[in-house]
Amino acid sequence: MNLKKALFAFALTAIVGFAAIAQEKASPAKKAEGTVAGAKITISYSSPAVKGRTVWGDLVPLGQVWRAGADDATTFTTSKDITIQGQKLAAGTYSFFIIPGETASTFIFNKVAKQWGAFNYDAKQDALRVSVPSQQTSTMEERLVYEVKPDSFEIRWEYAKAAAKIGA
Repeated sequence: MNLKKALFAFALTAIVGFAAIAQEKASPAKKAEGTVAGAKITISYSSPAVKGRTVWGDLVPLGQVWRAGADDATTFTTSKDITIQGQKLAAGTYSFFIIPGETASTFIFNKVAKQWGAFNYDAKQDALRVSVPSQQTSTMEERLVYEVKPDSFEIRWEYAKAAAKIGA
């Protein structure tokens, strides 16, 4: 009888484990962190995958506000006042949006940090908007990636990237 119970428990554990693996989130939560100009920078986002789709201009329309990730709006946190592309951004947590373009994109830091996607985005709540160069790359990035660098932060997805300078 104990052997039957042990086998049943093992089988049940295996089924639950396989179900958990099969239901891995399509856009897993990620963080990019680093210190720039003496400020701790944290970018929290959900990382969708290309999955054979055309991202820029199709899945993500050019010229329209995009949540810069999946699910909840991406957030950008700075522990100190900084500059982005030479413009001041006070310490705090912001929702982060992008208006993508072929050669230039607009990075938006919005005062309403907790938002689902861009559905309730309100431009009147923007703390800062900056224009940054957009460019095509030869390297395919299957999942959306943010990276905090020594003097900037960068977003990469599919064959495109954009970056903004960070200063004190």
